[in-house]
Parts: sequence; structure tokens; C-alpha cells
Amino acid sequence: MFGRRALVAALVVLFGVVGAQAGSESRVHSFTPDGLAKVSDYIRNEIATGKIPGAILLLQQHGKRVYYENFGVRDVATEISMSADTIFRLYSMSKPVTAVLAMMLVEEGKLAISDPVSKYIPAFADMKVGVEKKAEDDKVSLELEPLKRAVTIEDLMRHTSGIPYGYYGGDLVNKLYADAGLFDNKTLTNAELVAKITTLPLAEQPGTIWDYGLSIDVLGRIIEVISGKSLFAFAKERLLDPLGMKDTTFYVADPAKWPRIAEPMPQDRVLSPMAKVRDIRKPLRWESGGGGLVGTIGDYARFAQMLVNRGTLDGRRYLKPETIALMASDHVGPETHVERDRNFYPGETSGYGLGFAVRISVPAGTSWPLGEYRWDGVGGTFFFVDPEDDLFGIFMVQTPSQRGRIQLALKTLIYQAMGR
Repeated sequence: MFGRRALVAALVVLFGVVGAQAGSESRVHSFTPDGLAKVSDYIRNEIATGKIPGAILLLQQHGKRVYYENFGVRDVATEISMSADTIFRLYSMSKPVTAVLAMMLVEEGKLAISDPVSKYIPAFADMKVGVEKKAEDDKVSLELEPLKRAVTIEDLMRHTSGIPYGYYGGDLVNKLYADAGLFDNKTLTNAELVAKITTLPLAEQPGTIWDYGLSIDVLGRIIEVISGKSLFAFAKERLLDPLGMKDTTFYVADPAKWPRIAEPMPQDRVLSPMAKVRDIRKPLRWESGGGGLVGTIGDYARFAQMLVNRGTLDGRRYLKPETIALMASDHVGPETHVERDRNFYPGETSGYGLGFAVRISVPAGTSWPLGEYRWDGVGGTFFFVDPEDDLFGIFMVQTPSQRGRIQLALKTLIYQAMGR
């Protein structure tokens, strides 16, 4: 089920965290009122200066809220106040959800992270890698080379499959993906999307470079192949309904809920050169496991608390502790020889696990916890799980242009509020 290296790493993470929690309660950090007041002041200033319409921040430690506040409005056009039932586009915060669904199948023996993707999508066996070649006249052409090894499920989950998004970079493979319009195509099913991907070349040989892209969307299709259900139907049955994530969907079908949708500032709706913030009131066929979910902060808090609890919530087990530990361990470390591309979003102090960035070193000038794992969405939302402090945080906002700056500033203030 698990590779030997990955299993050993997971057990180190699991027992390291358990040991820290059991033997050193005094090392668990708590928040100061003054520190949290600075967090609030920062968010209020972002609204007062017209950068964002509103936001929600939740910090939950030892299973209890230690901070929760609604700020500003859902939408400057309606001026309806932000509230707990506000619906946000989660974008890539969908990826951890899809990864958890896949690991449920791994635990059941229906999937292995070492499996070749071609076991479930046969066309992957015939994929090629696009390599740029420069002729004597400096003209660049794209040549197709065979795979040196198969793309695996682990490659999909850690973004080493060679499948890009195509929205950055000037190379020929990225241009092919951009021209194919995959990232913003609402008319395709998951099966049709993956069929299109298999007609394109990979950007790199599998297992060589961390390259953020449509890998988790392919994983979502594999879940459909194994389960015989749509990704949403499987997610509802196995995770969303049991957790009580009642507002987590791929689009908002009920017009009565439309006023609850958070919107960015009118001028802040560009995600990439290929895509704008989508209208989640409109039905779509593409159930994007990599970036399609919408939901509320309360829904995602249920998911995050399950992760903090190492796979359980309210007496129900969703994953084993060792599975959570495997997901939250670094799968692109030096021993893997995986290179980090120029857009390695986890940053220099983090690696990447199975669906999350994972903190592997302490940023200069801080005492941020090792083993913290997290991810965010292009729409501005982010979350983090801090096992050492038995804590998670979720920030909900819609601001593609300001997201990176705000996330770093907020994370810094949150940890400073804990003396870290």
C-alpha cells in the first residue's frame, strides 16, 4: 500500500508529533489578547484601505475556537455583512479534500500510491515528454521523447507528474496547455478533461520536477474510475455528508443561496492570463478535484479539525493516523532527487506531501513549528494545520491579487500572537 521510504517517513512524523504532545504539554503555545488584537487590526486596515471587501478568520486550538471574527462585507455591490454562512470559492484548497478521498481508497486496498496512472487511465501509458530542441538557426522545435518511467499516483499527489497548468512560463509545452484551454473549461467532464490531457505532452519526465498543474484533477478522475461514481457523489457519500459539510459543492445551484456568495473587489477578478474568477452560480460539468470546490468556513473547519485529530471527528474515523502522517510528510526531499521549479509555491522552508505543503525548516527570525502543513487557493483562501500546537487556522477572503502578501503577513502575526 505504502512505499517503504514513505511509510518510514510517515511513522517518524506520527510518533514525533505524538511524543511531543504526550511529553511536553508546556511546549504548546497559546495566544495573547494583544497579539490577536494586532491580527484584527491588520485585517480591518486591509478593508479600510479598499484592498478587500471583507474576510473571516478562524483559529481553533484543542478543538475549541480561540479566535473567530467576521470582517467587512461579502460583496461591495450588495454591502451585505460577512457572516459564517458566506460561501467562498476554495480553488486549490480543493486539493487536500481530493487527496483525502484518494487515501481512503488506498486504505481500502483499491488504490496504491505506487500504482501507475495507466492502470486506471490506459492512455497514460502512451504519453510522451515534450523537449525543446534548438536548431543551428536558433529555431526552437518540440520533440517528443518516451517516458523513462510511468506516471504514478504519488506523482499526481505531489505534483511531479509533468502535467502543468500552462498559465505560466513561455516554453512550448506550457503554451500547448494554455492554448488547449483546460484550466478554465466548464464544458468538459472529468473524463473528457483527462482524455484531452492525454493528447498533450508532459512538461517533464515523471518524478523529476515539482510542477504545479492539473495532477489532482487527474486524481479526481481516477477516484471516479475506481468508485464508479462522479467525484462529487463519492465525496458527498464518504466525506462531505458525514462531516456535515453541507454547503461544500462545485457550484451554488440554489438561487436562495446566491446572496451568500463572497465576491472580490470589482477590479480584482483576474486569476491568470487564462482565467478570471468564475461565476459559481452557473452550473458546470467539470468537477475539478484540483480547484473547483466552493464552501463555508464552518464546513472547512470540520475538515481541518478531522486532520488535526489525525483522521477522526465526533467518534468517526475517516483515515488512520499513519495515513495522515504519510500525507503530511515531505515527498520531495533531497533523497527523492525531485527538483523545485521556479514556481515552488511552498517556499524555501517547506517541502510537499500528498496534498499539502509541509514545513521542514524554521523561517529565519521565527520559531514556526516544524511539521505544520497547509495549502491555499488562488482566490485568496488559506488554511494551516499545526500539530505541535494542536491548532488549525482558516482565512476566507476573495482577492486573487492580494492573496500572497496577505497570507504571509497574517501567518506572521498569528504566530507572533503565540510568541513564535
